[in-house]
Amino acid sequence: MPLNLAVAASICSLFCSLFAIVSAEDPYRFFNWNVTYGDIYPLGVRQRGILINWQFPGPDIHSVTNDNLIINVFNSLDEPFLLSWNGIQNRRNSFEDGVYGTTCPIPPGKNFTYILQVKDQIGSFYYFPSLAFHKAAGGFGGIRILSRPRIPVPFPDPAGDYTVLIGDWYKSNHTDLRAHLDKGKKLPLPDGILINGRGSGAAFNVEQGKTYRLRISNVGLQNSLNFRIQNHKMKLVEVEGTHTLQTTYSSLDVHVGQSYSVLVTADQPARDYYIVVSSRFTSTVLTTTGILHYSNSAGPVSGPIPGGPTVQIDWSLNQARSIRYLLFPVISDSKLCH
Repeated sequence: MPLNLAVAASICSLFCSLFAIVSAEDPYRFFNWNVTYGDIYPLGVRQRGILINWQFPGPDIHSVTNDNLIINVFNSLDEPFLLSWNGIQNRRNSFEDGVYGTTCPIPPGKNFTYILQVKDQIGSFYYFPSLAFHKAAGGFGGIRILSRPRIPVPFPDPAGDYTVLIGDWYKSNHTDLRAHLDKGKKLPLPDGILINGRGSGAAFNVEQGKTYRLRISNVGLQNSLNFRIQNHKMKLVEVEGTHTLQTTYSSLDVHVGQSYSVLVTADQPARDYYIVVSSRFTSTVLTTTGILHYSNSAGPVSGPIPGGPTVQIDWSLNQARSIRYLLFPVISDSKLCH
């Protein structure tokens, strides 16, 4: 082949390769959800809860930056239903944000397919029902968006990654609470606090010496909550889609709608430890506990439940002031050779 033809063929091949790379679509993830009523017992009494695929809380959404999420939601309730995606930016399709007025509710017996792209996003978020006070009955779940492969993350990969949904809860059905609000009355003090849909007994398994990521979201109705783990420190690494300077805390205030990611190292003697969530700024402090369970645990939880802040406003404000966004990339040792 003459030299000029060979050069032309090479250039053509290069352009075709570049075009193929540019035009390649980002991955698609498909979800089929059926929203129903079902019996739940989060505080030990029977309630009519809202389930997604018979789960309470609903299933987690696992995704990677730029993924296209195709979520087909079938409404098997007896009233319109609407989902909101807390923290998802919905670029180019803000009409699907799940807020009444921009998104039409799904009529009973019908379905709607949400088409979302987590464009240029990472981090921890959650979804929840935004209509008719359905949130007081469930229908919420976690959303995690991982960084794309080879994109540096400012900490080594954790040994495990847990969604931790915390929130205040009422024993009354959501229809009764809705009627109470419609009469112009305030909500009373909640009956309890849930961790992943349980009033007590939620457990997270760890291995001694390893570090784990906890994605903590306050999915409740009105109360700020304090989160802490007996004898363990928490290193804050991400807040609602942005990496942070890695500050260590003994406890964290998580306000309604907020999502924090922390790293916890299982560096204590092998046994079980309390995970504690308590209400903030309330006259009566509500508290619930879960368990951080070491795989080689030598015994159950013991000792008093560790206390936390209660009504101290300055404490919470100082915590908020201490959080700083990470505005420059930090490559951990585990990433240097990749």
